[in-house]
Amino acid sequence: MQRMSDHSTLDLRARIEQSLRIDPKSKPQVYAQVYESAEVASLNYWLELVFSAGIATLGLVLDSPAVVIGAMLISPLMGPILAAGLSLAAGDFYLGVKSVVNVLASMAGAVSFSAAIVWLLPFHAPTAEILSRTQPNLLDLGVAIFSGLAGSVVVCRGSGGGGVTALPGVAIAVALMPPLCTVGFGVGSGFIGPIISGAGLLFLTNLAAIVASAFLVFLLVRMDAPNVREEIEQSIRDRASGDKLFILLQHTFLARSLAQVGKLRWRIMMLGLVLAVLFVPLSRALMQVRNETVARGAIREAVGKLASRDAIVSEVIDLAPDRIRVRLILTDAVPTAKIEAARKAIIKRTGRDVDLFVRKVASEEELALLRERLKPAPPTPIEDLDGVRRELVARLEQPLYEAWPAGSATLLGYELGFSPSGIVVRLRYQAPAALEEAVTAVLQKVFQSRLHVEQLRVEMDWVPPEAPPPPAKKPREVKKARGR
Repeated sequence: MQRMSDHSTLDLRARIEQSLRIDPKSKPQVYAQVYESAEVASLNYWLELVFSAGIATLGLVLDSPAVVIGAMLISPLMGPILAAGLSLAAGDFYLGVKSVVNVLASMAGAVSFSAAIVWLLPFHAPTAEILSRTQPNLLDLGVAIFSGLAGSVVVCRGSGGGGVTALPGVAIAVALMPPLCTVGFGVGSGFIGPIISGAGLLFLTNLAAIVASAFLVFLLVRMDAPNVREEIEQSIRDRASGDKLFILLQHTFLARSLAQVGKLRWRIMMLGLVLAVLFVPLSRALMQVRNETVARGAIREAVGKLASRDAIVSEVIDLAPDRIRVRLILTDAVPTAKIEAARKAIIKRTGRDVDLFVRKVASEEELALLRERLKPAPPTPIEDLDGVRRELVARLEQPLYEAWPAGSATLLGYELGFSPSGIVVRLRYQAPAALEEAVTAVLQKVFQSRLHVEQLRVEMDWVPPEAPPPPAKKPREVKKARGR
């Protein structure tokens, strides 16, 4: 039964290979091409990486999609990532180690170079291009999977155009360099956690999806066939014999694994585990996007029933995890019952508590009426001097008794006079000692403020308390005085 199953699987893979029009004779060339794309010590590779990182960083900061797309086309990251997928499909341990080292070094180099550029900039404002790469979800995983499948098929068919590192459509679709440069922006701006974690998750999603897709394609087209390995193995060994990484691995316990790595089922389980770990945060992000979309749709429908779009002056929506807040300013008044009905409709659609605040902006007629009400009352006309006296005394007494230090002195009387230079207020008081000049200054400021008069002077007249009469002498003491 096992042999029949293996034979049927082999026939299926052969049919897929034939359907994709993959020439079996070109497989060694494709293997060698993918192997070379994972070369760590390649000047051309690192120049392309630096140029791509610089262009992507500036494009993100400038919020220019065209510049970011240009960086995607230059990025060489697709090569070592496809090499990782081929190493898992063919069981080539050395190619796997080589590709992993290349990917890690490329990640560190791109992030460091991008962070250095951002650190040198005089401003660190996140743009729309940056923020759009900080909230990945399952849709991004789907894009990466299809992009990895497309890239692997193109490579297996031996397509021209620069080999593995020149796949324009796939490079634009999966966008490997912009997420890394977004991480660099977060580091260079002072280690902004949400930007670093969000963009890092997006890059890891693309990385894992492409590796898994490449593994599947290379496995289905039989890149692990013994004849392919036999034909290319010797040439690869000859080139790898001078690599420092190969020499280092030969002196470790991993030397026995250089020819192959593990059974196929363990490699499949490893990829499945990685994708399952990424599935959790990506699915949560997708559900969040779904909830926000439903909430905004419910709000748009409810607001449309309250007022027309032309009547909306301002609309502010705050979508918190447990509560929705909507603030509307309209040109028309809306009944309270209608507002409550709209609020309940949003609650029913979203399942979250809703605060719906609706305010009506005042019209020109209402503003004119309000200004008329706020006008100060005209002063009462005064026809004689006695009326003037009563008016001024009434205006003076309240601030006088409020500001007078009753605990320190007794107010005996006051006078209000006029002179060409201003108004004079003379106060008579009785106290054990004369009040300080600070009291006079305070009273003067109070009168100036309350009476709305700048030229006003306060004069203080101090009346000492009367001295008590001396005590009368006793009769005995008088007689003694006379006897002397």
